[in-house]
Amino acid sequence: MAHDQSESYREMSQMLYETQRIHGNLIQLLTLYKFGNDLYPFHPETQELAEFIHLAVSHVAPLLTSRSIALETEIEEDCYWDFDSDLINGIVVHAMNNAVHYTKDRLRLVAGMVDNALEIRIEDNGRGFPQQMLDDGVAAMRGVNFNTGSTGLGLYFAAVVAQMHGNRQENGSIRLENGSLLGGGCFILRLP
Repeated sequence: MAHDQSESYREMSQMLYETQRIHGNLIQLLTLYKFGNDLYPFHPETQELAEFIHLAVSHVAPLLTSRSIALETEIEEDCYWDFDSDLINGIVVHAMNNAVHYTKDRLRLVAGMVDNALEIRIEDNGRGFPQQMLDDGVAAMRGVNFNTGSTGLGLYFAAVVAQMHGNRQENGSIRLENGSLLGGGCFILRLP
């Protein structure tokens, strides 16, 4: 009986992951459509960083719990920044969902000021990004891998949204790294 419950729990966890992934992809596609047709009301407003991050984490918490993944957060207190909270929430939640898929059992979310910009990092303790993906950079977003189901849509969406956020003649950006504090991959969103 316990084995059946355990198997059912794993299946339910996988369905939750896939449902959140599909939902996120549909929202990203519709938002990109709105960008392309000047229908999205882009409106950055001052956000309290800790409150924003806690809200984003709450969207992913059920998935983390279902997969027994520990989340460590490091958030700069009393930090306020101007950004479109819906768009940035979409990036952070999607990056965390993606990290859930590749981590062994731990995630780390770090958010705060780095070199006069807001930086949000999502790290995992998985195998890291393939070297080819790191080498290709933006070009990695253009390909489709039918074996893994990867379309690059999440990275493309994140790059477009980051670029929309500008300040002091600098635009936002994303990057991928390996060798994070947890030893795996690291997604970094930087907003000037």
